Amino acid sequence: MKQIRALIMDDSSVMRKIVERTLRQAGVELECVLEAANGHEGLDLLERHPVDLILSDVNMPSMDGLEFLRQLRGRNLAPQTPVVMITTEGSEEQVRQAVEAGAQGYIRKPFTVEQIKQRIVPLVSAG
Repeated sequence: MKQIRALIMDDSSVMRKIVERTLRQAGVELECVLEAANGHEGLDLLERHPVDLILSDVNMPSMDGLEFLRQLRGRNLAPQTPVVMITTEGSEEQVRQAVEAGAQGYIRKPFTVEQIKQRIVPLVSAG
């Protein structure tokens, strides 16, 4: 598997570290991890840094994951980059909207290494 540059967006710095650690445990080789606390920060980072994978929480202050996804696609930033939403049980409707807006899938908190392997590894192992 090639080395992956990932953007992890969550308003919790602890959750961002958990996502990064779980990716590594799932066998994803991370060359670089960019972190953002909301969609505005994520878009700013993507204007300067190309990434191979975007993991975004749905519920964040300032700009949530759904609005981030709309702006990402609308601005044609990272058009080939898979986006996976991270959600809590209560945001099923938002997940449906995110998939319709172009997300490649979602994982539900709390997640396991096995779920990351099943949902994320196939998106980044091609190439």
